[in-house]
Amino acid sequence: MSLLAVGISHQTAPVTLLEQVAMNGDDTVKTLHELLDCEHVSEALVLATCNRVEIFAEVDRFHGGVTDVSRVLARHAGAGVEDLSPYVTVHYEDQAIGHLCTVAAGLDSMVVGETQVLGQLRAAYALAQAEGTIGRELHPIAQRALRVGKRVHSETGIDRAGATLVSVALDRVTDRIGDLAGRPVLVVGAGSMGALAATTLARRGAAVTITSRTPGTALRLA
Repeated sequence: MSLLAVGISHQTAPVTLLEQVAMNGDDTVKTLHELLDCEHVSEALVLATCNRVEIFAEVDRFHGGVTDVSRVLARHAGAGVEDLSPYVTVHYEDQAIGHLCTVAAGLDSMVVGETQVLGQLRAAYALAQAEGTIGRELHPIAQRALRVGKRVHSETGIDRAGATLVSVALDRVTDRIGDLAGRPVLVVGAGSMGALAATTLARRGAAVTITSRTPGTALRLA
Protein backbone atom coordinates (compact mmCIF):
# COMPACT_ATOMS: atom_id res chain seq x y z
CA MET A 1 0.00 0.00 0.00
CA SER A 2 1.13 3.58 -0.68
CA LEU A 3 0.03 7.03 0.41
CA LEU A 4 -1.77 9.17 -2.15
CA ALA A 5 -2.64 12.84 -1.64
CA VAL A 6 -5.23 14.46 -3.91
CA GLY A 7 -6.29 18.02 -3.20
CA ILE A 8 -7.59 21.38 -4.28
CA SER A 9 -6.36 24.51 -2.52
CA HIS A 10 -5.95 28.26 -2.79
CA GLN A 11 -2.63 27.55 -4.51
CA THR A 12 -4.34 26.12 -7.59
CA ALA A 13 -8.04 26.98 -7.62
CA PRO A 14 -10.20 30.13 -7.73
CA VAL A 15 -12.39 31.03 -4.76
CA THR A 16 -15.55 29.97 -6.61
CA LEU A 17 -14.22 26.43 -6.97
CA LEU A 18 -13.01 26.31 -3.36
CA GLU A 19 -16.54 27.20 -2.28
CA GLN A 20 -17.90 24.45 -4.52
CA VAL A 21 -15.71 21.73 -2.98
CA ALA A 22 -15.94 23.04 0.61
CA MET A 23 -17.09 20.47 3.19
CA ASN A 24 -18.83 20.73 6.53
CA GLY A 25 -18.60 18.00 9.16
CA ASP A 26 -21.37 15.85 7.70
CA ASP A 27 -19.90 16.17 4.20
CA THR A 28 -16.52 15.06 5.49
CA VAL A 29 -17.94 11.99 7.23
CA LYS A 30 -19.84 11.01 4.09
CA THR A 31 -16.74 11.50 1.95
CA LEU A 32 -14.60 9.37 4.27
CA HIS A 33 -16.96 6.42 3.92
CA GLU A 34 -17.38 6.89 0.18
CA LEU A 35 -13.61 6.71 -0.14
CA LEU A 36 -13.46 3.43 1.75
CA ASP A 37 -16.09 2.01 -0.59
CA CYS A 38 -13.70 2.57 -3.51
CA GLU A 39 -11.91 -0.39 -5.05
CA HIS A 40 -8.37 0.86 -4.55
CA VAL A 41 -8.66 2.75 -1.22
CA SER A 42 -8.13 1.07 2.16
CA GLU A 43 -7.71 4.07 4.50
CA ALA A 44 -8.61 7.75 4.25
CA LEU A 45 -8.24 11.09 6.00
CA VAL A 46 -9.89 14.29 4.74
CA LEU A 47 -8.56 17.73 5.64
CA ALA A 48 -11.23 20.30 4.76
CA THR A 49 -10.67 24.00 5.52
CA CYS A 50 -11.83 27.26 3.97
CA ASN A 51 -8.73 27.26 1.75
CA ARG A 52 -8.32 23.60 0.84
CA VAL A 53 -9.76 20.12 0.61
CA GLU A 54 -7.01 17.49 0.80
CA ILE A 55 -7.66 13.76 0.70
CA PHE A 56 -4.92 11.48 2.02
CA ALA A 57 -5.55 7.84 1.17
CA GLU A 58 -3.78 4.52 1.34
CA VAL A 59 -4.16 2.93 -2.10
CA ASP A 60 -3.05 -0.31 -3.72
CA ARG A 61 -2.15 1.33 -7.04
CA PHE A 62 -1.46 4.86 -8.22
CA HIS A 63 -3.70 5.33 -11.26
CA GLY A 64 -6.63 3.43 -9.79
CA GLY A 65 -6.32 5.41 -6.56
CA VAL A 66 -6.22 8.76 -8.35
CA THR A 67 -9.31 7.82 -10.35
CA ASP A 68 -11.22 6.66 -7.27
CA VAL A 69 -10.38 9.70 -5.14
CA SER A 70 -10.97 12.17 -7.98
CA ARG A 71 -14.42 10.71 -8.64
CA VAL A 72 -15.41 11.03 -4.99
CA LEU A 73 -14.19 14.63 -4.87
CA ALA A 74 -15.96 15.52 -8.11
CA ARG A 75 -19.19 13.88 -6.97
CA HIS A 76 -19.14 15.92 -3.78
CA ALA A 77 -18.54 19.13 -5.76
CA GLY A 78 -21.31 18.32 -8.23
CA ALA A 79 -18.84 18.55 -11.09
CA GLY A 80 -17.13 16.30 -13.58
CA VAL A 81 -13.65 14.93 -12.96
CA GLU A 82 -12.52 16.74 -16.11
CA ASP A 83 -13.78 20.04 -14.65
CA LEU A 84 -11.69 19.64 -11.49
CA SER A 85 -8.56 18.07 -12.97
CA PRO A 86 -6.84 21.36 -14.00
CA TYR A 87 -6.94 22.48 -10.36
CA VAL A 88 -6.14 19.21 -8.59
CA THR A 89 -2.70 18.46 -7.15
CA VAL A 90 -1.51 14.88 -6.76
CA HIS A 91 1.33 13.62 -4.56
CA TYR A 92 2.40 10.01 -4.10
CA GLU A 93 4.41 8.03 -1.56
CA ASP A 94 7.29 10.12 -0.11
CA GLN A 95 6.05 13.28 -1.85
CA ALA A 96 2.62 12.79 -0.28
CA ILE A 97 4.15 12.47 3.19
CA GLY A 98 6.26 15.57 2.57
CA HIS A 99 3.21 17.48 1.39
CA LEU A 100 1.24 16.53 4.51
CA CYS A 101 4.10 17.72 6.74
CA THR A 102 4.36 20.95 4.74
CA VAL A 103 0.64 21.59 5.21
CA ALA A 104 0.83 20.78 8.93
CA ALA A 105 3.66 23.29 9.39
CA GLY A 106 1.65 26.06 7.75
CA LEU A 107 4.12 26.37 4.88
CA ASP A 108 1.42 25.82 2.26
CA SER A 109 -1.10 28.17 3.87
CA MET A 110 -2.37 31.44 2.45
CA VAL A 111 -0.79 33.09 5.48
CA VAL A 112 2.54 31.27 5.74
CA GLY A 113 3.19 29.99 9.23
CA GLU A 114 -0.39 30.22 10.53
CA THR A 115 -1.18 27.67 13.22
CA GLN A 116 -4.88 27.09 12.57
CA VAL A 117 -4.24 24.39 9.97
CA LEU A 118 -2.36 22.29 12.54
CA GLY A 119 -5.46 22.22 14.74
CA GLN A 120 -7.61 21.46 11.70
CA LEU A 121 -5.36 18.52 10.80
CA ARG A 122 -5.56 17.25 14.37
CA ALA A 123 -9.37 17.43 14.17
CA ALA A 124 -9.37 15.66 10.78
CA TYR A 125 -7.20 12.89 12.23
CA ALA A 126 -9.53 12.51 15.23
CA LEU A 127 -12.56 12.33 12.93
CA ALA A 128 -10.96 9.65 10.76
CA GLN A 129 -10.18 7.67 13.92
CA ALA A 130 -13.75 8.03 15.18
CA GLU A 131 -15.16 6.92 11.82
CA GLY A 132 -12.75 3.99 11.53
CA THR A 133 -11.32 5.13 8.19
CA ILE A 134 -7.71 5.31 9.31
CA GLY A 135 -5.56 2.30 10.14
CA ARG A 136 -2.03 1.09 10.69
CA GLU A 137 -0.65 2.77 7.56
CA LEU A 138 -2.08 6.28 7.97
CA HIS A 139 -1.88 6.41 11.77
CA PRO A 140 1.91 6.86 12.03
CA ILE A 141 2.01 9.20 9.02
CA ALA A 142 -0.62 11.53 10.47
CA GLN A 143 1.05 11.46 13.88
CA ARG A 144 4.41 12.27 12.32
CA ALA A 145 2.93 15.23 10.43
CA LEU A 146 1.37 16.58 13.62
CA ARG A 147 4.71 16.30 15.43
CA VAL A 148 6.49 18.03 12.56
CA GLY A 149 3.97 20.88 12.53
CA LYS A 150 4.23 21.37 16.28
CA ARG A 151 8.02 21.30 16.20
CA VAL A 152 8.24 23.82 13.35
CA HIS A 153 6.13 26.29 15.31
CA SER A 154 7.90 25.73 18.62
CA GLU A 155 11.46 25.88 17.26
CA THR A 156 11.16 28.63 14.64
CA GLY A 157 9.55 32.05 14.41
CA ILE A 158 7.47 31.17 11.37
CA ASP A 159 4.13 31.83 13.05
CA ARG A 160 5.09 35.49 13.40
CA ALA A 161 4.85 35.96 9.63
CA GLY A 162 1.05 36.01 9.54
CA ALA A 163 0.77 38.40 12.45
CA THR A 164 3.35 40.67 10.83
CA LEU A 165 1.37 40.75 7.58
CA VAL A 166 -1.83 41.76 9.38
CA SER A 167 -0.01 44.37 11.46
CA VAL A 168 1.56 45.97 8.40
CA ALA A 169 -1.83 46.15 6.68
CA LEU A 170 -3.46 47.74 9.73
CA ASP A 171 -0.58 50.18 10.11
CA ARG A 172 -1.26 51.38 6.58
CA VAL A 173 -4.96 51.76 7.35
CA THR A 174 -4.09 53.75 10.47
CA ASP A 175 -1.81 56.02 8.45
CA ARG A 176 -4.74 56.83 6.16
CA ILE A 177 -7.66 57.20 8.58
CA GLY A 178 -6.10 57.54 12.02
CA ASP A 179 -6.29 55.49 15.22
CA LEU A 180 -8.63 52.48 15.07
CA ALA A 181 -9.47 52.52 18.79
CA GLY A 182 -13.24 52.69 19.26
CA ARG A 183 -13.94 52.49 15.54
CA PRO A 184 -16.31 49.85 14.13
CA VAL A 185 -14.47 47.38 11.89
CA LEU A 186 -16.04 44.53 9.91
CA VAL A 187 -13.91 41.41 9.36
CA VAL A 188 -15.16 39.31 6.45
CA GLY A 189 -14.27 35.65 6.90
CA ALA A 190 -13.45 33.59 9.96
CA GLY A 191 -10.51 31.61 8.61
CA SER A 192 -6.88 31.95 9.61
CA MET A 193 -6.47 35.46 8.20
CA GLY A 194 -9.80 36.58 9.66
CA ALA A 195 -8.83 35.26 13.08
CA LEU A 196 -5.49 37.06 12.97
CA ALA A 197 -7.12 40.29 11.82
CA ALA A 198 -9.87 40.16 14.46
CA THR A 199 -7.40 39.47 17.27
CA THR A 200 -5.04 42.24 16.19
CA LEU A 201 -7.90 44.72 15.76
CA ALA A 202 -9.27 43.90 19.22
CA ARG A 203 -5.85 44.54 20.74
CA ARG A 204 -5.86 47.94 19.06
CA GLY A 205 -9.20 48.77 20.63
CA ALA A 206 -11.39 48.51 17.55
CA ALA A 207 -15.05 47.48 17.82
CA VAL A 208 -14.88 44.28 15.78
CA THR A 209 -17.77 42.58 13.98
CA ILE A 210 -17.13 39.25 12.24
CA THR A 211 -19.11 37.84 9.34
CA SER A 212 -18.69 34.49 7.61
CA ARG A 213 -20.58 32.26 5.21
CA THR A 214 -20.77 29.83 8.16
CA PRO A 215 -22.40 31.65 11.13
CA GLY A 216 -21.20 29.06 13.64
CA THR A 217 -17.58 29.66 12.65
CA ALA A 218 -17.97 33.41 13.10
CA LEU A 219 -19.58 32.89 16.52
CA ARG A 220 -16.72 30.67 17.69
CA LEU A 221 -14.18 33.26 16.60
CA ALA A 222 -16.14 36.10 18.21
